Parts: sequence; structure tokens; C-alpha cells
Amino acid sequence: QVQLVESGGGLVQAGGSLRLSCVSSGTIFSRNDMNWYRQAPGKQRELVASITSAGRANYADFVKDRFTISRDNAKDTMYLQMNSLQAEDTAVYYCNEKEFQGRWGTLDYWGQGTQVTVSS
Repeated sequence: QVQLVESGGGLVQAGGSLRLSCVSSGTIFSRNDMNWYRQAPGKQRELVASITSAGRANYADFVKDRFTISRDNAKDTMYLQMNSLQAEDTAVYYCNEKEFQGRWGTLDYWGQGTQVTVSS
């Protein structure tokens, strides 16, 4: 059974930092691309950052130079270091794992989410 468990969310003042973690189990983590998404109240879920199985990272423009995505394949864990947090970063942050199934496409797995609240 695949499970993704996020942690590290909380309440922080504007300008502060948080580090989110996502621990994966039930997959061959090192083979899969990973993503962080977020969803603010009344808004659609949006992609924040991605990291490929090879470790190549990409970021949404609104978090570039503030957030850093990383992974530790030995621990089956992905991280999101968030610095210079702004009120607009307030959202539930979700971990996503993409497991490629060859010609059958891709399976998406999701965590339960962790709340990040930034007070201004």
C-alpha cells in the first residue's frame, strides 16, 4: 500500500521559514518524480515545485529563489525548504508522487496535506 505522509507545516510570521517533509512508502521512491502542490481556500490546487528521479528541480515563478525542493532517496523522503514566507503562501501543501507505469501511463499518489499559515 502506497502512503505519503507530510509534516512540517504550521504557523509562521511573514519573512519566516518552514521545512516540509514527505515520507513515501510502498513504492520504489528513487525511480519516481515528486512534486509539491498547494491549495489555498477558494483556489485551485497549483504546482509549487518538482524534482525528477534524477534530482532535477523546477519551480513555479511565485516561489523561485525562496523555496528549495530536495530529496533523499536513502530515506524515501522529499523536502521543501520555504524561506521568506509571505501571507500569499498560506495554503495546504500536498506531496505528490508520480509512478510511471510504462505504456499504461502514470499513477499519481497524494499525501493528506499539511497546513501552512503565514501571518502578516
